[in-house]
Amino acid sequence: MAKSYNRYTTLRYIIDAPIVAVAYIAALSISTGNGLLNATLNDYLFTLIALIAWYIAASFSRLYADRRSNKYSEEIVFIIYTMILFTILLSSATFFLNRFFQFNSSLFFFFLGTLFLLLTITKYIIRKYLHSAIYQGKLFDNIIIVGSTGSAIDLYEAINKYYYYGYKCIGFLDNSISKLNGCLYMGKVDNLSTVLKDNVVDEVVIALPNNENNQIQQCIQVCDYYATKVRIIPDLNQYASSSVQVTNIGLVPVINVRSLPLDKWENRLLKRIYDIAFSLAFFFILGFWLLPLIALIIKLTSKGPAIFKQERWGLNNEKIICYKFRTMEATSSDIDKNGFYNQASKHDSRITPFGYYLRRTNMDELPQFWNVLLGNMSVVGPRPHPTPLNLQSMHTVENYMLRHVVKPGISGWAQVNGCRGETRIHGSMQKRVNFDLYYIHRWTFWLDNQIILQTVINIIRGDQNAY
Repeated sequence: MAKSYNRYTTLRYIIDAPIVAVAYIAALSISTGNGLLNATLNDYLFTLIALIAWYIAASFSRLYADRRSNKYSEEIVFIIYTMILFTILLSSATFFLNRFFQFNSSLFFFFLGTLFLLLTITKYIIRKYLHSAIYQGKLFDNIIIVGSTGSAIDLYEAINKYYYYGYKCIGFLDNSISKLNGCLYMGKVDNLSTVLKDNVVDEVVIALPNNENNQIQQCIQVCDYYATKVRIIPDLNQYASSSVQVTNIGLVPVINVRSLPLDKWENRLLKRIYDIAFSLAFFFILGFWLLPLIALIIKLTSKGPAIFKQERWGLNNEKIICYKFRTMEATSSDIDKNGFYNQASKHDSRITPFGYYLRRTNMDELPQFWNVLLGNMSVVGPRPHPTPLNLQSMHTVENYMLRHVVKPGISGWAQVNGCRGETRIHGSMQKRVNFDLYYIHRWTFWLDNQIILQTVINIIRGDQNAY
């Protein structure tokens, strides 16, 4: 697979050069009416400078990093990040070389807009080409899993479910068990040398318990002997309450249990400014006409108030009033006959016809932008749960209360990864909490933008778990 994937990586690098050139020619034609045939020497020199600036910006933004296992929304975010750096570099270059290049602002903006459009389309096509090649078995890594811990099981299920990750597990080794959700058992851990000798293996993933240090080291030595790439999945569950980062001091690997990103006042300030700006933009562009329209339709199609108010838990477990458009009959109850929280189900008779549409499109959550302006919610964060559901989950779901160390959000990392809707199935709430903790521990400004973008994509294409 290595040679094939190297060709794919090379293609991703090379194809951006003609895209930059085509974008400039297109912008030149639109703004001045001069195409390629009428291009001057200055136009060719500018294209060369633009190419240099682009690849410098791409190297800083890590645009060409392997993101085949990530969502396309993340790639779009990195394209935007690269475009920002590229704009700064190119603007600086043209400023210092203004004696040679005289461009009007329209040409510059047409160039940037065309470039962004071509890049997003082209990289999407290349991404789909890669996924197609992987699906057809032309492009994947053969991996071996050593160990049968919970992490090993999660990894095996993930690479089987999401084929576009590009991995194929051909077997596992373990000293204690011989079954792993259908994965081929290839013997005990000491048999790793024979397995690598007799099979084509691109990568070995070691998922042994931390206390088996000697065996982990032996596995690494065997992989080194056969020049096989090796990864270790450390057992870090005991550090789940903090963000974990593995670094080195000299040659010694060190696990840093560090504070959360939003513990820093500057990050909280940035997030708050972003929340206010985003919410105001929503109200000025969409909210001032869309919210009254939805409220009117609700009033005309069912009896009861248009806005539904519900007590939920926010930052530091403080109770907040969460605003939503009412999607159920006004006489519906949140508590079932057994005294438990009555979650909405797929064919719930309590949901009104228009309410079903609102829930499918997530538009029932739009009034929560008022919560964001009030300061008790954020645009992005763990979804707030009703008080009865919190009380049910806090004693049965591991690390559940840790999701309240940041403000809840209108959309979140769990929701864009499919963890929404009912949580009646065993483990579904735990999975949602795990995604929330991932977001809390790894928050960045760009991750928030990625989640917003993915939320919009999910609304457009539909979400099977939205009901």
